[in-house]
Amino acid sequence: MQLKLISFVLIILHCMDYTGCQQHNTSRHWQHKQISGVSSGCQQGGCLTCSDYNGCLSCKPRFFMHLERSGMKQIGVCMTSCPSGFYGTRSRERNTCTKCSPECDSCFNKKFCMRCRIGFYLHRGDCRNNCPEDMVRSDTQRECVPKCPAECELCVNSETCTRCQPGLYQLNGRCHRVCPDDYEPNDKLMECVPQVHCQVGEWSEWTPCSRSGRTCGFKRGQETRTRQVLQYPSPFGGPCPEISEIKDCVIIRRTCPGRRPNDRKQRRNRNNNRKDNKGVRREKKRERERARDTGDRQDSRNKTEHRHRRGHDLQPFSPKEGLVQ
Repeated sequence: MQLKLISFVLIILHCMDYTGCQQHNTSRHWQHKQISGVSSGCQQGGCLTCSDYNGCLSCKPRFFMHLERSGMKQIGVCMTSCPSGFYGTRSRERNTCTKCSPECDSCFNKKFCMRCRIGFYLHRGDCRNNCPEDMVRSDTQRECVPKCPAECELCVNSETCTRCQPGLYQLNGRCHRVCPDDYEPNDKLMECVPQVHCQVGEWSEWTPCSRSGRTCGFKRGQETRTRQVLQYPSPFGGPCPEISEIKDCVIIRRTCPGRRPNDRKQRRNRNNNRKDNKGVRREKKRERERARDTGDRQDSRNKTEHRHRRGHDLQPFSPKEGLVQ
């Protein structure tokens, strides 16, 4: 009897162990099927679990779950960032891509849009059909932009201009017909740019007193000094001052080295000869002038005597004078 009871208990325990093992093997087989889908059924490397029918069921950390519709079913895709028209939300359970509002093309969250769809205009994170009264619609930017002043072609707001109307120059967000003081127009940039004034360096030392390139052999000469231009002026900037100066001076060395002592005496004699020649020419000139004056006076005297004689010959004849006493 006892042997039968012991045998029955052993049979029951064996069956329980077999059933448990069978269930455990079935669970492990299902789990292995889900995980093995990462390499066989999933097309994205970010999938943690997936199915052949619905794609990714869960994503690895830092990936976002995005559901793409394919006919009547949705396929899960794991992405590092959400596509256009969606924004990412993170949680402990899963990271998902949430759709923006219908009029929004790109958004930061459900209430803040960053770019609107065609036909809508962005203003403070909201997509609108019409802009506020003090603003106008920009089709290129799909935004509500400020109304610019009359002289402004493009602006940031009603007080800051970034591009002026043709013929005007931009400076610090304002448009000018004539640039303010210390500024000058730049026709290439159409801006007022600061004027650049000339800058020069310090004067150099005076050169030795010289004449004709020599520092000796003359009584007087000239000295020169210069300075460099450090900054050339802009078209309307202050011009450069004089960069060179010349002044007269006295040459200390009258005799040049290597010259013979009588060179100076010969030069003095030549100068004296020139003076003597000039004196002779002046004396001859005076003699010619005196001779001319003497001749003129003699001619005048002869003419006077001739007139007297002619007048005496032409006197009328008197009968009384013809009688002989």
